[in-house]
Amino acid sequence: MTKHFITLNVNGTEHSVYVDSTDRLLDVIRERLGFKSVKEGCGTGDCGICAVLRDGRLVNSCLAIAPQCDGSRILTLEGALEDPVMMKLQERFAANNAAQCGFCTPAMLLASWDFVRQTPDPSTEETKAAISGVLCRCTGYYPILESVREACKEAVKA
Repeated sequence: MTKHFITLNVNGTEHSVYVDSTDRLLDVIRERLGFKSVKEGCGTGDCGICAVLRDGRLVNSCLAIAPQCDGSRILTLEGALEDPVMMKLQERFAANNAAQCGFCTPAMLLASWDFVRQTPDPSTEETKAAISGVLCRCTGYYPILESVREACKEAVKA
């Protein structure tokens, strides 16, 4: 197996690591670099639990091959926690019981944060589409949708 020396900017910090040609971004971020908010759900790109922002775009890290990510900017939930919009989202998720078992919560928050920052007054359909890539088996989505809509309204006021 071929080894590759890659550099990733994760949450604003440069990390250089050796990876195999078949290593997934998910494994490098979670196991090698220690960003535990990135979780493996299905491992096939269907559930979105492993979502990260790669160069500003939400992607499933289980489908990204690490050597192909050389030079990428990666943002995980850990990197967005201090952002005021993320803090509002977390408040709304807590107030509306949008995080039950917590397994999908990091990816759901990251997808929601990306959406809220770009969409000041979303429709219900836009909100549904924005989080549709992350599966949740506990909430039935209503509390999540409500939390995202409320955070959008509060972000506009701020």
